[in-house]
Amino acid sequence: MKVRGTGAAGAAGEARRGPGAPLARRRQSARRAGLEPGAGAAPCPPPPLPPTAGPGADGNRLSVLLKKMHLFRSSSYEIRLEGEGGSLPPIQGIRWTPLLDTESTLDYGHSLTQASSEKIWRAGKLLFIHLTSTRPGLIRDHKHHLRHHRQCCSGKELVDWLLSAGLAVQTRSQAVGICQVLVDGGVLTHVKQEWHFQDKDTQFYRFAELELSPEPSAGLRDAEELLEALAFLAQLGPDALLTMALRKPPAQRTEDELELIFEELLHIKAVAHLSNSVKRELASVLMFESHQRAGTVLFSQGDKGTSWYIIWKGSVNVVTHGKGLVATLHEGDDFGQLALVNDAPRAATIILREDNCHFLRVDKQDFNRILKDVEANTMRLKEHGKVVLVLQKNLQGGSNQPAAARSSRYLVMAGTPEKILEHLLEFMRLDATLYDPVDTLLGDFLLTYTVFMPTSQLCRALLHHFRAEPLEGSEQEKATYSLHKRRKILRLVSQWVLLYGRLLQGDRSTTALLQNLADLASRDPRLGGLVQEQAQDRRRPRALENGDGSVSPQPKARSSVNWLSSQEEAILNSSCALRAQDKVPYEIYRPDHSCLITVLPVNASVRDVLRSLAPRLGRDGEHILVKVNSAGDKVGLQLDAVGVFTALGLNERLFAVSVEELGGLTPHPEQLGPHVGSSETLDLISSKDLASHLTDYDWNLFKSIHQVEMIHYIIGPQKFHDVTTANLERVMRRFNELQYWVATELCLCPEVGRRAQLLRKFIKLAAHLKEQKNLNSFFAVMFGVSNTAVSRLAKTWERLPHKIRKLHSALERMLDPSWNHRVYRLAVAKLSPPIIPFVPLLLKDMTFIHEGNRTLAENLINFEKMHMMAKTVRVLQRCRGHAHAPLSPLRNRSPHRPEDPKAVRISTCSEQSLSVRSPVSTWAYLQHLKAIDSQKELLRLSHDLES
Repeated sequence: MKVRGTGAAGAAGEARRGPGAPLARRRQSARRAGLEPGAGAAPCPPPPLPPTAGPGADGNRLSVLLKKMHLFRSSSYEIRLEGEGGSLPPIQGIRWTPLLDTESTLDYGHSLTQASSEKIWRAGKLLFIHLTSTRPGLIRDHKHHLRHHRQCCSGKELVDWLLSAGLAVQTRSQAVGICQVLVDGGVLTHVKQEWHFQDKDTQFYRFAELELSPEPSAGLRDAEELLEALAFLAQLGPDALLTMALRKPPAQRTEDELELIFEELLHIKAVAHLSNSVKRELASVLMFESHQRAGTVLFSQGDKGTSWYIIWKGSVNVVTHGKGLVATLHEGDDFGQLALVNDAPRAATIILREDNCHFLRVDKQDFNRILKDVEANTMRLKEHGKVVLVLQKNLQGGSNQPAAARSSRYLVMAGTPEKILEHLLEFMRLDATLYDPVDTLLGDFLLTYTVFMPTSQLCRALLHHFRAEPLEGSEQEKATYSLHKRRKILRLVSQWVLLYGRLLQGDRSTTALLQNLADLASRDPRLGGLVQEQAQDRRRPRALENGDGSVSPQPKARSSVNWLSSQEEAILNSSCALRAQDKVPYEIYRPDHSCLITVLPVNASVRDVLRSLAPRLGRDGEHILVKVNSAGDKVGLQLDAVGVFTALGLNERLFAVSVEELGGLTPHPEQLGPHVGSSETLDLISSKDLASHLTDYDWNLFKSIHQVEMIHYIIGPQKFHDVTTANLERVMRRFNELQYWVATELCLCPEVGRRAQLLRKFIKLAAHLKEQKNLNSFFAVMFGVSNTAVSRLAKTWERLPHKIRKLHSALERMLDPSWNHRVYRLAVAKLSPPIIPFVPLLLKDMTFIHEGNRTLAENLINFEKMHMMAKTVRVLQRCRGHAHAPLSPLRNRSPHRPEDPKAVRISTCSEQSLSVRSPVSTWAYLQHLKAIDSQKELLRLSHDLES
C-alpha cells in the first residue's frame, strides 16, 4: 500500500539503515511484497444494505473507502506471475484492490470507525444485560483503602465471570483483551479513570450507567447475538492489549507485554532488516504516539531530529521546500531515522494525510543506546586482517534454561560460507536435529545453504573437514577431537540427506561425497556403529521426511557402510511430487488450435521444447514459443527459460508459431472459460462432501511442496538451474483457479433463486473448509464470493437467509488484512496440525524478508536473513505435522470406491442430505474445474444478470 514519489530519495527515505544495518538493507522494491493497490478484480463485502441515495453518494462512498483502506474487511488476492514466461520471478506478493465499482450497494455514509464504536457499545450492552441477569450480585458497592466505590466490580471478578459464563472465552488473556476493548470504547470505566484494564481484586470498574441500564422488561432475546458480540470483542482484544502495552511507559511493561510488542515488530516492514536482538531492544523503548486530525504537521524541514517514527496506522505526506509533495508513506513505513544517524536537521516536512494516525516512536537517546548495545554484544573474528565471522551474544539463551536446551552462547549474524560451516561443526551437538526449537543453526544452514553456497562447494568442504587432522595436542587429544568432529559431520550429512532426499539424486558431487564418507567410515570401527544407528533411524517411517509430509516405505536392511550412498532409502514415494528430472507431457498448441504433445523433463528449456517439436512443426521458418492468456496477451519466451509448462498460470497456454503467424494468434476457445455453469452438478454434492474432497485434493498438492521450494522460488531461477518449484506453482495456480471458479459458477447461473442457493452453498463450503483447517481453499472461496462481479448481485444476496448472512459476516473476519493479517495469524497459531495454510501469505512473508534484506553485505553472508527465511519455511513443517489431510472424513476411505446406491439418500436443497454423486465422479469434477479468469467478462455477465 506504499506509494513513493521520484523525488523522495533524500526526504522520505531517511536512513533506511538502522541498528544492525551493515548486515542488511531494505530495498525500495520490497513494496511489491506488501498489500498494494492493483488493477485487477476489486473485492466487496456482500451487499445486504441498501445503496446510499443522492447524486454524490458514489463520490462520498469512494472517499471514505480510500481514507479507510486499512480497515477494509475483504480483499481480492491473486498470485501474479509477472515477467518473462517460463522464468520463476520473485513472487509479486498479494495484491488487494479497493472497490471502485460505483454500483456497490454498501452504505459508507458514516465512518467505519464510528460503526465499529457503535458495535462495541452494542456488544457491551448485551454483555451487561447477560451479566445482570445471571450474576446480579457481581455489581455492588465496594470499600477499599477507606474509600467507597458504588456499583462496580473488580477486574478479577469480571474476568472470572467471563471464563465461567459459558461464552466461549477460553483464557484469561482473551478475557482481559475483551475488557480492554470495553475500556477503550468507554463502555467500562475505572473508578479512578485509569485507561488500562487490570485483572486484579484491587482495581474496580463500572459499566456506563445511563446507556447500558437494562430496560425493565428486557431480557436476552437472542443468545446467538450475544455470542456474535463476544466474538467481535475477542477479535479486537489482541489489538487492544497491544495498544495498551505500547501506551505504558517502557519501564512498566511486563515480560508478556514486551513479548507481545516483539511479535508485532516481526511483521513491520520498517524493521524487517534488523536482527531479532535489536527488535527486542526496540520493544523495550518504543513509545506510542497518536494524532487525531489530518493536516497536523508532525515536524518541519529544518527541525532538529529527536525521534524515529514508524507508521502503525494511517498515512503521511512527505513535503520538501521547492518540490512540494514528494512521497506518501503508509502503514509499516518509517521516517526520521536519517536525522538521528547523521545528527542533521530534518530533510522534509511530515504532514498527516488522514485522521486518527498512530505511530511507534523511538527517541534519539534510546536509538543511540541500542546502537552501542548492539556493538557491545557483537564479536567479529578476523583472518588476515579481514572479518570472516560476525557473532552476536544470544541474550535469550539465559541461565534459566537447562544446559541441554540452551542454544549456543553466540548467534551467527554473518560470515563467509566456509566459516559459517566451520562454526556449525564446532558447536553442533551429536544429537542435533533439523527442527530443534532452541538451537536452530543446523536447520537454518541446511534449509538455506543453496542461497550462498553451491552444493559442490559444500561437499568439498565437508570432505576436507572429515579428512583433516588437528595440528596441536597429544596423540590422544588429536584422536578424540577427530573422532568427535567426524561424528558431527556424519550427523550433519544424515540430516541433510533426510531433508533433501530425492533432490540430491543425480547430483554427482553429492553422490561422490556420500560414497567417500561411507568408505572412510567403514575403515574406522568407532564410526561404524554410529553409521548403522543413524541409518536405522533414517529408515523409520517419518511423516515429514524430504519436507513433503508423506511416509517413507520400510526398506530392506543394508550394509552399514552403504547407508549414506543408498539414496533410494531416503526418497519419498509421493505420487504427487514433481522433481526437475521427472518427465511430464507438454501440451503445445499451433495457430490453428491443434495440439502437439511431447514428453520432456519438468525443467526442460524452451530450446529443448522447440527441438523436440521440430519434426512436426515443419520448415516454414524459425519458430518461437509464446505464452498466451485468455485476454490474448502474448509473451515470447527466451530460449534459455526453463520450467515454462508447469509455470503456466490459470487459462494460459503455450503456442509454437513462426514470426509470421504471431500477429494472427488468438487464444484457444478453452482459455475463455465455460459458457454454461455446472450448478446442476453442484446440486448433487453437499457442501460438506465438497469441502472434504477439496481438502483431500489440496492436501496431496500441499504435501508435495518441498520446504526449499519456497526459497528457490523467491530467490529466482538465475540462482538455481537444476531445481524446480513446480509443486509450489501448482498450489498457487489452484488457489487462483478456485476463487475464479466460484465467481464463474455464480455469474453463469441465470435464475436468481438457484443462484442464491448456489451462493449459500459456497458460503457453507467456506465454513466447512475452515473447520477442516484447509485455510488456503477457505480464502480462495471467500475471495470468489467477494469478487466484485458477485458482491454487486444485490437481489441474490437479499434472498440469503439471515443465518447465512451472519455466517458470512463471521467468516469474513478471517480475511481482514489489517495489522498484517493479525486475525488470521492469531487463528492459525491456535490450531494444531495438520493445517493447509494460506500459502500466498507465506510467499508474501518470504518476499518481504528477501527483498528487505541483503544476502551479501561487506563480502559476508547475512546469516540473520537465512535464519528469518528458514523460520518462515518451517511453517510448512509445522502444518504438516500429521500424515493425513486435515479433518477430512474421506482420509480413511478410498476416493475411487463408488458409494453403495442403497446407502445414498437422494439430495434435496437441504445440506443435511448426502451426495448422490460417487466420490469418483466428484473427485474427477474437482480436478478439472473450469473458470473464467477475465474480470471484465465476469462483470459483463454480472450486469446481464442484474443490471
